[in-house]
Amino acid sequence: MMGRYKWLVKVLSVGAECKGEDPNAEPKKPTSTKQQNTTADNEAKNNIPKKPRFYIEEHKVFNDPIHGHMALHPVLVKIIDTPEFQRLRNIKQLGGIYFVYPGASHNRFEHSIGVAHLAGELAKALKMKQEKQIEQLEELKKLKLLMELTPEELKLKELKHDDLGMLKKLEKLDDKELEELKNLKTEEFEKLNKFKKLRPEDVEKFEKLREFKPNELEKLKESLISDRDVLCVQIAGLCHDLGHGPYSHFYDGMFMEAIRDKKGKEFNGKWEHEDASIEMFNHLLDNTDGLKDMMRKSGLKIEGDDKTDLKFIEELIRGPPRWPYKGRDEKKSFLYEIVSNKETGIDVDKFDYFARDCKQLGIPNSFDHQRFIMFARVCDVEEDGRKHICSRDKEIENLYDIFHTRLSIHRRACQHKIKMAVEIMIKDALLLVDDHPDFKIKSSKGKMLSLSEAKDDMEAYIKLTDHVIERILHPKEERKEEEKLKEATKILQRVVKRDLYRCVGQARKKEGREKWKEFKENLREELCKQFPECGKKDFEVIDVPFDYGMKNKDPLRKAYFYRKDNPDKGEPIPKSKVSRLLLDCFSDEMFRVYWKNHENLEGEERDEKEKEMKEVFKKWCKDNGLEIVEER
Repeated sequence: MMGRYKWLVKVLSVGAECKGEDPNAEPKKPTSTKQQNTTADNEAKNNIPKKPRFYIEEHKVFNDPIHGHMALHPVLVKIIDTPEFQRLRNIKQLGGIYFVYPGASHNRFEHSIGVAHLAGELAKALKMKQEKQIEQLEELKKLKLLMELTPEELKLKELKHDDLGMLKKLEKLDDKELEELKNLKTEEFEKLNKFKKLRPEDVEKFEKLREFKPNELEKLKESLISDRDVLCVQIAGLCHDLGHGPYSHFYDGMFMEAIRDKKGKEFNGKWEHEDASIEMFNHLLDNTDGLKDMMRKSGLKIEGDDKTDLKFIEELIRGPPRWPYKGRDEKKSFLYEIVSNKETGIDVDKFDYFARDCKQLGIPNSFDHQRFIMFARVCDVEEDGRKHICSRDKEIENLYDIFHTRLSIHRRACQHKIKMAVEIMIKDALLLVDDHPDFKIKSSKGKMLSLSEAKDDMEAYIKLTDHVIERILHPKEERKEEEKLKEATKILQRVVKRDLYRCVGQARKKEGREKWKEFKENLREELCKQFPECGKKDFEVIDVPFDYGMKNKDPLRKAYFYRKDNPDKGEPIPKSKVSRLLLDCFSDEMFRVYWKNHENLEGEERDEKEKEMKEVFKKWCKDNGLEIVEER
């Protein structure tokens, strides 16, 4: 169709018959030079494509060690150049891992820019494939109209009837004959005088023509990714981590859990950094001169009665786990799978941190996100009636590499026993100074907020970064002897000197154990019973989960794939049809016990005490039917 019958499409696009003109005739020339110049000027003005502002604005290029040169839209650059975003320069991407891996010094700042870049790359790649699909369907639609013309109408349109007549014969074939014709090799067509002018691609094209439905084209146009969509997705990728606190996940994880245990669950409920990301984004919008105007000129709807795009960005950062969404309707449901995919976990946030973290940690990354973007396309899925981002069926085994890489990073870095010891120590130090007057931060209403309360006011939260550790290490002279501050300083000094809490054992948790808090208390009581000189506060029992991101569920159970011969339809592939070598279990939950080994014991005496505690832990685990996990 694209070669042999290109002239059919060309005839339709000329539109000369509408004006009663001959499309093959020479264009009329102006009668004078002045008239010629005027006509040329007018034609030049009329032929200049009016590109949306999204393309007119000058993009700024960032040179990144992971993704190379990244061209970012001016709106993104405006957001980057704000105090709210620049704050991310002072928040370590991997938290306490930096105390184990010397290369893990990168911050949330560069990760967020990388996610914005990848979000744009994926959205644009999907948009390009949608546009190509629309072109093919429009070509089929035009051809179908031509097929319905009579010989007399064809003659009026000055079209040749021979080729079209030959193609019309295909309509009279039944499915069996058509399939036989499709399966013939090109050279075998010479044996069939009836079809010697046809090629296999012509037969395939006309098979699609018989199945063509006009409403299919209209539905695809309604789901076409717009420039507004691309920009919104990029903004969400850029701002998705604005709400991180000191040492990233440490703050909304270990520290907030300890605050809830100390002050009660009603103190802050179930708070996560995504909540603060949305608040910080709105704070950024309200306090950055010219940003809203720039976004509005770029076509975004963020003010007045129509705040569709603002809602869309917020939902991309943290929306409900499933429909209904309000920023975009279900025809564009696949857009919610780009930045943060809540169904499968396959999203550009992971693409960036896999590549970036693995490089900084020196851990191999077996997943190629560029290959994923190349094969990804938007497909209809009959299972739920929506459109999803789908991969080629042959890529399913490669997609499991995403989650294997995630597990590798967690096992070797995020859940590293030394890293966990460091973060427990930082947590203990922050708890001691949480309500200290020197560490309270002034809010927008003039109230002084503690470290755990600062997250509720963006003017205060913007001042809370990893630098709080340095302030504890180097307190004011007049405050140095205060009991809690002095103890917090000593704990962090031990981190600097590498005098860390000791891990005295780790074991697998029993399946179905629901009373985990009671279980931890029983273990600490047993250790205190065997070592009367220690109190419960001298031991920390922590949960250490390992999984593929969906607990014990197959992460690809809700992923959809398309086949080469049917690229517009997505369908699930059962694990049983992939490979017998795939995992049956996707999680492994352990726990560790840390002894805070106070400085009253040193050298061989402390080592001997640690050895005794390990033996007590092993005996307790054996008595309770738990599997010991030996240290490696």
